[in-house]
Amino acid sequence: MDAVAVSIKTTEAERNKRYSFSRVLKQNGFESLSRENLLDLQINVGKLCNQACTHCHVDAGPKRTEIMTWETMSRIIDWAANNDIKSVDITGGAPELNPNFRDFVMAFRELGIKVISRCNLTVLFEPDQHDLAQWYADNKIQLICSLPCYTADNTDKQRGKGVFEKSIEALQALNQVGYAVVPELTLDLVYNPGGAFLPPDQKQLQADYKQKLKDDFGIVFNQLFALANLPVSRFEHSLTRDGQFDDYMQLLLDNFNPQTVNSVMCKTLISIDWTGKVYDCDFNQMLELPLADKKDIFLWQISSAELLKQKIATRYHCFGCTAGAGSSCGGALS
Repeated sequence: MDAVAVSIKTTEAERNKRYSFSRVLKQNGFESLSRENLLDLQINVGKLCNQACTHCHVDAGPKRTEIMTWETMSRIIDWAANNDIKSVDITGGAPELNPNFRDFVMAFRELGIKVISRCNLTVLFEPDQHDLAQWYADNKIQLICSLPCYTADNTDKQRGKGVFEKSIEALQALNQVGYAVVPELTLDLVYNPGGAFLPPDQKQLQADYKQKLKDDFGIVFNQLFALANLPVSRFEHSLTRDGQFDDYMQLLLDNFNPQTVNSVMCKTLISIDWTGKVYDCDFNQMLELPLADKKDIFLWQISSAELLKQKIATRYHCFGCTAGAGSSCGGALS
C-alpha cells in the first residue's frame, strides 16, 4: 500500500469528525438530508473509459474491467417501467464503451423515458463509434459533455494530451448533426476546476465559453454546468499527496451556503452502480457509502415509494456540493 493510501486510511475517521457535514447542517437549522421526490435514476454502466482524467472521482480508465451486464440492465429497465421514472442519466467511465449501451438507451426511449448521456466527447473517435453523433441525434438523446476549459493547455493538463483538439472536433460533429442547433437536440457542457479552488460564477463562465467557442471554432451549445471537484478518489489522493487536503476542506467549509441545501441532487435522485446497487449519489457510490437505512440493497429489491423521505447518508465530501453557488450534476444550485 502506498504512502498516500495509508495517509487517507489513517486519517479518515479524524476527517469525518473534523469536517462533520451533519454538524454544520444542524448549526444552520437542518436536522438532516432526506429524499423528497425520486425524479431521476443516475446509472453508472461501468468504469471503462478511453481517458484517465486527474479529477475523476470514478477512477475510470482504459484498464478498468467493471462493466454492467445486460442481465443487470434488464432488471433496471423493468424497475424503471414499474416505478414511474421519467428520466435516466447514464454515466461511466465512458458509457458508450459498454457493449450493451445502445440497447439500454433504446429500451428507455421505447418506454417514453428521457435519456441523458454523459459523454466525454473523445469517445466519438473510438473504434466502432464513427456513427455515434448521428445515432445520438436520431434518438434525441440529451448530451452533457465534459470540456473543462476553452483552451488547449488547461484541458490537456486535466484530461490528457490531445484531448482538447479531439473534443473540439467532436463538438463540431455534434453541431453538424443538429445539436444545439435544433430545439430537440440539447448539448450542455461541463466545467471542472483544474485545481483546489471553487468554480467561478457559472453565468459569466458560460458567457465566456459561448464567445470563445463560437469565435474560435464556430461551436454552439446550450448551457454550461460549473461543477466543483469533490474530495473523492483521485482528487482526494492528489490533495493528500500535495498537502492541500485541509486547505481545500477549509475552503469548502468557509464557503458553505445554506441556500444550496434544499436543492442538492440527492434529494431527487438515486445512483445505481454497475452491479445494480443503490446509493444516494454518484459520489457516495464511489466511496461505497450505502443508503443510510438500507445496506447493500439492489434496485430491484426496493420500490420508489420506500425511497421517499429516506435519510441521505452524508460525509465530509458533501461540502463540495454546498460550497459557494453549490454544485450538482446540473451545475450551480444558487
